Amino acid sequence: MQVPLSDVQVLQDPTDAETLVGGDKEETFAHMKEWKRQYMRGISHTPSQAGVYYEALKGSSHSLAKGSRNFRPGSMRRVRRRAVFKNGDCNVVQKHLQRRRVRFLQDMYTTMVDWQWRWTLLAFALSFILSWLFFALIWWLIVYTHGDLEDIHMQEDSGWAPCVSAIDGFTSCFLFSIETQHTIGYGVRTTSPECPEAIFMMCFQSIYGVMSSAFMAGIVFAKMTRAKQRAQTLLFSKHAVICQRDGNLSLMFRVGDMRKSHIIGAGVRAQLIRTRSTKEGEVMTQYFTELEIGTDDSGSDLFFIWPMVIEHKIDETSPLYNMNATDMLQDKFEIVVILEGTVESTGQSTQARSSYINTEILWGHRFDPVVLYNKDLQAYEIDYGRFNETTQVDTPLCSARELNEIYKIQEGFRTPVSPSIQSRCSCSSGYQTPGRQSRLRWQLSVPL
Repeated sequence: MQVPLSDVQVLQDPTDAETLVGGDKEETFAHMKEWKRQYMRGISHTPSQAGVYYEALKGSSHSLAKGSRNFRPGSMRRVRRRAVFKNGDCNVVQKHLQRRRVRFLQDMYTTMVDWQWRWTLLAFALSFILSWLFFALIWWLIVYTHGDLEDIHMQEDSGWAPCVSAIDGFTSCFLFSIETQHTIGYGVRTTSPECPEAIFMMCFQSIYGVMSSAFMAGIVFAKMTRAKQRAQTLLFSKHAVICQRDGNLSLMFRVGDMRKSHIIGAGVRAQLIRTRSTKEGEVMTQYFTELEIGTDDSGSDLFFIWPMVIEHKIDETSPLYNMNATDMLQDKFEIVVILEGTVESTGQSTQARSSYINTEILWGHRFDPVVLYNKDLQAYEIDYGRFNETTQVDTPLCSARELNEIYKIQEGFRTPVSPSIQSRCSCSSGYQTPGRQSRLRWQLSVPL
């Protein structure tokens, strides 16, 4: 009896088979090998979705974190490390920062803009309520020290000239504080020239009211118009693919924009994060390598009016040049993709991010077209329902370097090729897969 494995468990180390499923180790190990063979062929029969992929965090980037709503004891899966989540959030936690609170308070405006909305709205309300109470207390002290609250002076026929008319307690002082700070001016409570301190306080509170209103309104406006929100409508494909274009292996992913307002000067960058050892023996666990990418012949600058497939040609300058399909499954790396540009409607710069780890790259697939011309509408029509759809294609399973050496042999250059490369990149005809018969396909003849 075969023990069903999840997509995540298939990609684990086979030595952990018994601890992963708790069943017969030999049977589980054999089942793992079969799934890996299916991955190398670009085929998957998982009940979730066609194509092998790795979706560690569904929905929210923290959906599997302890303490979240989706967390259940004993259901935590072993996930792969990544620096950037699929939704663009960076998986970075800072600690042991000296004078952290002081440094954040020195840049109060940016700190409050970065707050969550509930804290920003709470600070917005408290900034007014506390200021009203504070100045109400000041006004009460002024009228109290002047003697305006004494019973004999509160009589109309006493002839007493108060600092503020119609004040009989703290409640009336609170109402006068609101009227002064926001220049409401009901006309009942007014200051008199008898108290210079009351005149000074009225001027000071009026100036403070204008400044505090402008500051808090600026924070709310900045949060509402942040370009970060525009990045939510910029899309990245769930998977990247590797297939041949013009005879060369290429890594590709797709980007799209849901809005009609375009991104001006849109550009795409991609960086590979992996571990690297220097000649001196230093191990650099987060080593960044820039990938040369482009679309068609336009380079990395996009005329971004519909979804576009971004291509990285795997040539001699590519860090993926020596990586075959087996290495793609076993090696640990992450490709961070960044889309930048200027929002047409606001003129602000925006940036959208995503990433692909090795198990989110489909070998032997290409993206289905999503842009078609509609004759009835006389316009190009974009089908976002097929944005993540891919199609299996015949693709060599060897590395780009090994493939180039095979091409040199075919062209008659007779470049010496090692026997191991000849055995790993072999052409076989009549290879059959479900739904496709008698196809010409490159096979990887190494044991899995």
